[in-house]
Amino acid sequence: MNLPLHIARRYLISKKSHNLINVISLISVIGQAVGTAALIIVLSVFNGFEDVIKSLYSTFNPDFEITAKKGKTINYANFPQEALLSISDINGIAGIVEEDALFKYRDKQYIAKIKGVPPGYQNISKVDSMTREGDFVLQEGISNFAVVGAGVAWFLDINLNDYRNLLSVYLPKRGNASSFRFENAFNNEVIHPAGVFSVQQEFDEKYVFVPLRFARKLLDYTNEITAVEVFLKPGADTDAVKSTLENQLGDDYTIKNRFQQNEALYKVLESEKLIIFLIMLFILILASFNMIGSLSILIVEKLKDIAILKSMGADKNLIRKIFTAEGIFISLAGSLSGLLIGFIILLLQQHFGLVSLGADEGDFIINAYPVRMLVSDFIYVFIAVMLIGLMAIWYPVRFLTRKYADISLK
Repeated sequence: MNLPLHIARRYLISKKSHNLINVISLISVIGQAVGTAALIIVLSVFNGFEDVIKSLYSTFNPDFEITAKKGKTINYANFPQEALLSISDINGIAGIVEEDALFKYRDKQYIAKIKGVPPGYQNISKVDSMTREGDFVLQEGISNFAVVGAGVAWFLDINLNDYRNLLSVYLPKRGNASSFRFENAFNNEVIHPAGVFSVQQEFDEKYVFVPLRFARKLLDYTNEITAVEVFLKPGADTDAVKSTLENQLGDDYTIKNRFQQNEALYKVLESEKLIIFLIMLFILILASFNMIGSLSILIVEKLKDIAILKSMGADKNLIRKIFTAEGIFISLAGSLSGLLIGFIILLLQQHFGLVSLGADEGDFIINAYPVRMLVSDFIYVFIAVMLIGLMAIWYPVRFLTRKYADISLK
């Protein structure tokens, strides 16, 4: 049996001569466990919120967005629609028109984007699932309807049941306006708001869905579109599909996946997680001072044992290995118990939603704090906690064993 490990284990689990050592060692383990549990819980909750945010963006954004590298529009009549639809992983494509517009409802005005989409758009996207009021209906026969973001509806004070007041949409005329007069500089159409959607504040305050034909009429477009949205089947290999799209479309188009469409958002999420991890590590470093105190008192208390071991031929390295092993045992006990406690709490939250967001049912998309546990997070937390423990062990072991290296029995 390894002698340093055996002695360290006896020091940890056997009854010590002074109850204070037991208490301080226990405090060290509890401090490590609480810090470790808090770290893994915070990271897992952050993962949960990250998933919620990504799911909201995936509801609105397509899997791929294709735009022209040169110019603003694409001639959809010349676009290889059939070639793209023949790709097995693609569920559907949609040519859309996006443009900034001025909206006027009664006596209120607001600037947002119109998003003109083709019939059946809701069948290949998920945006209709986010309809909060009314219906996601854009056209019936020759009639056109708008589905507005919740933020736009709030700013304009839109009443879906008011059929007398319609939503006016203004877009600048293409080319040079013949006059500086407002009515000559803008194309204007009216449309009835049929529904209100709510995805995320950024989208809710920015977008109004309209039929593609309505948007084209306002912009004096015929076959032009501003982008092509590509939607994939569940479980599709996005990297393989993107490679296929690039090969088929060539260099005339820019293809963006969901990450590239919201690159700033994903980078912020990654940065926030890293910052949270570092903050929690700093708290763990402060908690590790308990271990420094525990080991220091233990070494001082065991001076007689150190003297006996030296008289039996033990050298300085053996003494250091004993107390280093003692510190490692404390770190292991704290980190493993902390991870276990964190796992149990997260599991309960995942299944029972013990901690709610403090809102009434239906006020939020989720009612309890979301969690997502990752094996990688558990591994990284364990490694980080053990490294902090080793750093906390180094000072008392190196300094105090050197200080009492020459102690002998009297």
